[in-house]
Amino acid sequence: MEISDTTTESDPPKFALPVNSEHKAMEFQLFSVATPHMRAFHLSWISFFSCFVSSFAAAPLLPIIRDNLNLTSTDIGNAGIASVSGAVFARIAMGTACDLFGPRLASASLILLTAPAVYFTSFISSPISFLLVRFFTGFSLTTFVSTQFWMSSMFSGEVVGTANGVAAGWGNLGGGATQLIMPLVFCVIHEFGATKFTAWRIAFFIPALFQMSTALAVLIFGQDLPDGNYQQLRKSGDKQKDKLSLVFYHGITNYRGWILALTYGYCFGVELTIDNIIAEYFYDRFNLNLQTAGIIAASFGLANIVSRPAGGIISDAMAKRYGMRGRLWTLWIVQTLGGVLCVTLGQVKSLGASIAVMIMFSLFCQAACGLTFGVVPFVSRRSLGVISGVTGGGGNVGAILTQLIFFKGSKYSKETGITLMGVMIITCTLSICLIYFPQWGGMLCGPSSGKIAKEEDYYMTEWNSKEKEKGLHQTSLKFADNSRSERGRSVEAATMPSNGTAPTNV
Repeated sequence: MEISDTTTESDPPKFALPVNSEHKAMEFQLFSVATPHMRAFHLSWISFFSCFVSSFAAAPLLPIIRDNLNLTSTDIGNAGIASVSGAVFARIAMGTACDLFGPRLASASLILLTAPAVYFTSFISSPISFLLVRFFTGFSLTTFVSTQFWMSSMFSGEVVGTANGVAAGWGNLGGGATQLIMPLVFCVIHEFGATKFTAWRIAFFIPALFQMSTALAVLIFGQDLPDGNYQQLRKSGDKQKDKLSLVFYHGITNYRGWILALTYGYCFGVELTIDNIIAEYFYDRFNLNLQTAGIIAASFGLANIVSRPAGGIISDAMAKRYGMRGRLWTLWIVQTLGGVLCVTLGQVKSLGASIAVMIMFSLFCQAACGLTFGVVPFVSRRSLGVISGVTGGGGNVGAILTQLIFFKGSKYSKETGITLMGVMIITCTLSICLIYFPQWGGMLCGPSSGKIAKEEDYYMTEWNSKEKEKGLHQTSLKFADNSRSERGRSVEAATMPSNGTAPTNV
């Protein structure tokens, strides 16, 4: 159904939630399944959750798998790196695919393409095959980009941080849930008579089936945008197909995306690293059994149920009062404190203290992830997918570098590696000070009084004069109008839109 840009009071409501002029939801109702906004939310986090379960399903079973396949510490380290390395460039490609084809098709296609690798894990017989299945399964983590793109396309600036934070946080929850699920499935299969070396193989069919089911649900029940799917809107003339080269160019030339990629490498990248090492760390250092180590390790990932959503909620709350500058300051403070707690985790020596510090560290680390994607949707309107992909890819690069430097082989003990990882977090987070939006300011200075000093000026730089003549920039104009809230309450109260009227809502 074609939905026009204008409505009258006599028109029946088109959406269950209040929306703005872009038809993005202005409220986030967690327990609603209203079409299309909240349905997209639930489909996105559940499908992303399934990919996390699959990608880290091997981690809690490593003590069994390493005995079966005769894996060395170097083999395990290489496989851990492989599990997050495949998604580096794939995340940038996924962002571009979302910009061009929509998050629904891009997400479901990738999930279906990576599911066979999860099945094949049951048949591996060597360190090389173990590395390869973890590498190809790890591509599924690229669905993080489509999740964030989808939420940014469905929810307005007032709640986009919350929507992004909850969707990604509950998806990341799969990294903790798999620490509980896989040992439990393994034990059940083992109790039914299978040997240990057979039980872990059968167990991998569970995450594989789950992953395929969520992909089909996204295809059948999902919708790209509030007004419909990309293909449907292009046929009706309501959405023009953008040029790949220009979308990609405006994304990769925006320096803010690269800074966010660096800092995200030391919040989400650290989370991926911890997911890979923490169960084995507690198993070996404190002589725990497999299930106990898995339960403790699971608490790190399970904190995502509140921590990453809290980051998004805090980001939106700070923006209402202090604008974009509030988002940036809060991100820096929270992520720096996470680095301090990471250093502390590497220094404590008792089991109880290690668990307590690990849980506090997880809260700050994951909240920083949510805070990051409270900023990302405002970096670029035209190249939102590319910016999301670059930032998300930075998370994987951070995980790769951290594991290569600190957790591959026996150069450092795991506790020393964790301490040094904390130092890296604190250092890299300082780069947030360099992010500056001329219309809103940055951490250290306020908005510019120069040529590009308003929202529409900033977002119009992504369009040339010929494109503007064709009207291709209209969606960016609507977004600029709706993003005035990033000025903060005090500034927004003193500044009206250039036409003297408030933004219109549908």
